[in-house]
Amino acid sequence: MSLLSALQMGYLARRVGWSRMAHKVLPPAVTGPPEFERAFRAHQNCVEFYPLFLVNLWTSGLFFHEPTAVAGGLLYMFARHLYINGYVKAAKNRLPGFYLTLAVLFSLAALAVLGITRGILHEYFHIRLFKF
Repeated sequence: MSLLSALQMGYLARRVGWSRMAHKVLPPAVTGPPEFERAFRAHQNCVEFYPLFLVNLWTSGLFFHEPTAVAGGLLYMFARHLYINGYVKAAKNRLPGFYLTLAVLFSLAALAVLGITRGILHEYFHIRLFKF
């Protein structure tokens, strides 16, 4: 899952590069035509969210249930796809993907907390809530 998401991030970086070439925006400039700025900002948002995603993905997979975490990771990648493609077309079109991204991140975080809580209850109080 981490490799797939890293490949997606690489592809998104490449899209910004293509947008730079198409709109003749040379590095280190980050401003230019609105189409370029939307592509750049969409990628930047993905970069900002990526550490949160990885921590929640790994923690929920380690402490809760790996297949469930992978399903959440795939849904996160789909949400980012919706976000990027919507944002590149028009700023207002980014919202469905953005809200789905937040929902997936909160869900993975909740699963991680549930898994950690389950581990603590089992280890220190010998209470077994559920078993996979």
